[in-house]
Amino acid sequence: MTVTATSVDRQDQQEPSTAPTRGARLLRLVPAATAALSGVLLYVSFPPRTLWWLALPAFALFGWVLRGRGWKAGLGLGYLFGLGFLLPLLVWTGVEVGPGPWIALVVIEAIFVALVGAGVAAVSKLPAWPVWGAAVWIAGEAARARVPFRGFPWGKIAFGQADGVFLPLAALGGTPVLGFAVVLCGFGLCEAVRLGLRWRRTREVRRSAAALALISMAVPALSAVAARSLVSDKAETGTATVAVIQGNVPRLGLDFNSQRRAVLDFHARETERLAAEVKAGKKAQPDFVLWPENSSDIDPFANPDAAAVIEQAAEAIDAPISVGGVVERDGKLYNEQILWDPEKGATQTYDKRQVQPFGEFLPMRSLIGAINDEWTSMVRQDFSRGSEPGVFDFGDAKVGLATCYEAAFDWAVRDTVTHGAQIISVPSNNATFDRSEMTYQQLAMSRVRAVEHSRTVTVPVTSGVSAIIMPDGEITQKTGMFVADSLVQKVPLRSSETPATKLGILPEIALLLVAAGGLGWAIGAGMRGRRAGGV
Repeated sequence: MTVTATSVDRQDQQEPSTAPTRGARLLRLVPAATAALSGVLLYVSFPPRTLWWLALPAFALFGWVLRGRGWKAGLGLGYLFGLGFLLPLLVWTGVEVGPGPWIALVVIEAIFVALVGAGVAAVSKLPAWPVWGAAVWIAGEAARARVPFRGFPWGKIAFGQADGVFLPLAALGGTPVLGFAVVLCGFGLCEAVRLGLRWRRTREVRRSAAALALISMAVPALSAVAARSLVSDKAETGTATVAVIQGNVPRLGLDFNSQRRAVLDFHARETERLAAEVKAGKKAQPDFVLWPENSSDIDPFANPDAAAVIEQAAEAIDAPISVGGVVERDGKLYNEQILWDPEKGATQTYDKRQVQPFGEFLPMRSLIGAINDEWTSMVRQDFSRGSEPGVFDFGDAKVGLATCYEAAFDWAVRDTVTHGAQIISVPSNNATFDRSEMTYQQLAMSRVRAVEHSRTVTVPVTSGVSAIIMPDGEITQKTGMFVADSLVQKVPLRSSETPATKLGILPEIALLLVAAGGLGWAIGAGMRGRRAGGV
């Protein structure tokens, strides 16, 4: 009996010491789980959903877990936030090639978010930290848009705000200013709630909470309202009637390329069907016609039969056509837009400048081939880059071209406008991504670009969704997916430039300087603190 009682007593003495340990471990998991879940919440704010406002609580939670922590903790929490956001956002990259490339892309891109997390944690101890933290986020986006392999800006916060109240800010300072306003509001919400929880403590705290909420939440919202005047649907240099052709593809996925002539025939057939409707008075005669990227993967300069098909379609519709072709010159491949006149034939060309890594060219080909031969076979020959911006002259209308992937890059769209574009066209080929969210994410980018430069944006896509977008970002017409269809509409021609167009990269540089100033201040304060503590 004595032995038993002693055993029980020992067990009673041991249990209290183990329970706190388990509880502490669980508590340590809370910030990590919160960081990952807030990343998922940010993903949910992106198209095709219209829950743009969820970006605010997502960044509020992210700021909550980072505030006051060391840079190492910020690095890990930032990486978890990046995984939670990018894993579901970019799942479409593995639709046809499997999970390997998708996961590899996310693992690399999340490193940038991890570095941002470390930076936000560092500046979170400064006064007005939401301002510094939001600037650090934009600095991370700027880096991600440039490296590696000339960058991958997919998932910029601005691209999730096509339906949001902050959208007019794109006309003020482009995607950096729009994204900064959203992140600032999110971090400001975090700080306002944090200080608000201590509402009854001091009058100073109450004033700080109110001031911070006003600065970081009300100011961006009021600025967005004021920026609405920068965008207009008013025609400045006349109007043009544009036709967007979606010919569809013979089959989904990467294998659609095996029937290149069928894709060309589909787009010619839909153009001829539209021509019949025009002659019957059912639709207006277009001034020009826009075909999507890869609508003629058969080189019309080297294959007379392909040229004849395009010529016949142009004659039927009695209007020039912008044709997306794959062209070989001097042994090099180009993703090219070709202006095909019904009387003169090919008159202008534009070669895509921002070609897609692992889709149109393969970096580290020998290394990747050693890992998986099938990946190298998907990109047998790299596409070469063009060097000049594309602006086609369709009579009195000048149309700027940003081919598919290029729409994600600020410079690739802006310089078409600075070179005289009155309309922007984003010819795309999304057939390789099936019915994934990629199509809707890219369509949202085009809506942001419309507001950024106050231009109508047309989006001709091989398999959908094709659309016509007004300068205020509103979609006036769109097609379904994997159907043959056409859109015809009179659109305004605009020649004035928004502040975002005029300023170009300057707002981004200004925010980078703010981020650098905040990080420098935080590092200096940390060093002074260590010296004072005798460390």
